[in-house]
Amino acid sequence: MTCSKTLAALILSAGLTAGCGIDPGRSYEACDWAEPFRPSRQDVLSDATLAQIVAHNEIGARLCGWRP
Repeated sequence: MTCSKTLAALILSAGLTAGCGIDPGRSYEACDWAEPFRPSRQDVLSDATLAQIVAHNEIGARLCGWRP
């Protein structure tokens, strides 16, 4: 009996999560709360931090339409 309940729970959870994803025609939900990083010229950044900022801003520009 517990095996059938487990199987039913797995099938239900698979069906509920199957539709999750990003629709390119819709605004991305993160656009509601995320913003581009704009460090000042006085900020001292490592190369790794700068690369992360650039990657974040490029993704935001692509998904959310952020402009420089």
